[in-house]
Amino acid sequence: MIQVSVSSPGGVPKLPVERAWVGPLGLEGDGHKAPPHIHGGPDRAVCLYAVEAIARVAADGHEAFPGAYGENVTVEGLDWAALREGDTLSVGDDGLLIELTGPTAPCKNNARWFIEGDISRISHERYPADARWYARVLLEGSVRPGDRVEVLRPKA
Repeated sequence: MIQVSVSSPGGVPKLPVERAWVGPLGLEGDGHKAPPHIHGGPDRAVCLYAVEAIARVAADGHEAFPGAYGENVTVEGLDWAALREGDTLSVGDDGLLIELTGPTAPCKNNARWFIEGDISRISHERYPADARWYARVLLEGSVRPGDRVEVLRPKA
């Protein structure tokens, strides 16, 4: 885990915090300006992004940094392109368990970070390795930078 980010009024960018409690509706202290069918709610409680994706997007000339696109947790070292809906992630040592519910659609509020406002640069359809993911909370817990994140999959 590289960064944990929240925005109490909602919107972007989300700013770093030292630690946050993660409950059924997301990170304590985090807000959403859009209604729950767009952002937030139990199936979109946590937004995740990879620091490697941020680096690729920045290398294309777009402004990219942890929290810029509204993600709550910025992780490192996961095979981002291999993630799929239903994957469960174990986070830290406090018991936090989340399940990926689907890729996050780019939001027009992020247009300011992209050359010519091209938010499709983080679209799952065009760039699956560079899209953000939403997750639901299976087991509540805290999260902080430095926590390990592990993808749990059933054995084949």
